[in-house]
Amino acid sequence: MIAIKPLALTILGIGLLTSSSYAETKWDMPTPYGDGVHHTKNVRSFAEDVSKATSGELNIVVHSGASLIKHPEIHRAVRTGQVPIGEMFMGLLGNDNPVFKADNIPFLASDFDSAKSLWKASRPAIERALDGEGLKLLYAVPWPPQGFYTKKPIASAADLKGLKMRAYSPTTSRLAVLLEATPTTVQTPEIPQAFSTGIINAMVTSPSTGVSSQAWDYVSDYTDTQAWIPKNMVIVNARAFKRLNDAQQKAVMDAAAAAEVRGWEMAMAETEAKTAMLAEKGMNVADPSAQLKSDLQAIGKTMGDEWASEAGDVAKEILSAYQ
Repeated sequence: MIAIKPLALTILGIGLLTSSSYAETKWDMPTPYGDGVHHTKNVRSFAEDVSKATSGELNIVVHSGASLIKHPEIHRAVRTGQVPIGEMFMGLLGNDNPVFKADNIPFLASDFDSAKSLWKASRPAIERALDGEGLKLLYAVPWPPQGFYTKKPIASAADLKGLKMRAYSPTTSRLAVLLEATPTTVQTPEIPQAFSTGIINAMVTSPSTGVSSQAWDYVSDYTDTQAWIPKNMVIVNARAFKRLNDAQQKAVMDAAAAAEVRGWEMAMAETEAKTAMLAEKGMNVADPSAQLKSDLQAIGKTMGDEWASEAGDVAKEILSAYQ
């Protein structure tokens, strides 16, 4: 018996090491955008913060550029537990629940201070909607304000009539219809091919997406309308979150709070840098004419009224808190 004790202790030690390794949790996290986009950079910093705060017990593995799950499928994948966490464009859920359209209404909030106020007003309703699906909101970060990419200058809404316009959400589809353009759903990685094959010949999106898709290769003009400031959100499966211990849950929420603050600052810096880069690459970057601004504001009012009617009491709650 005495001779066996060292061996027994060795086996016990191996068992303890094995148990320790089993305590580590890996979360695969799909994101829709490439590594150069500020959202993805922020997500990677978030994952690093979580790993550091949990001493590696919770490891979030980021799969960028829709490499693991395509963008339209991320919401369902997190909701069903296929993956525990993911990042997605908030407005993509607008057909499921109009509350997710709040930040896509043209000229409702077209500068970052207004966008922050709108987010503060709409966040409780967003959290309730996600909670009803077994999801938990971690944080949300904006894109730069949205502008129009075209093959020639635009002076009014009439100049957009008849164009084949990229749509990336229910709201942008509706905007195209009101502009008498043809909405065509094209995900971010597919933009260059869609332009080169004639599937689209115009789009409304951020300077970030314009740079990441090298818009100067297929359009000449960027009209900086700053029409609205949409957001991405990071969501987690509520059951997966509850399986974490208290310390791990706190680490995730603390990292999420830091990511939101950092992400908004990144978005503001991104707006200036990427708009300048469009000009550096030879694009004609212009402010909207008074007529175009007036036309878009009228369409924005129509869309705002439609949204308020569709969202009902939730819209009243958000607009009352915002205004």
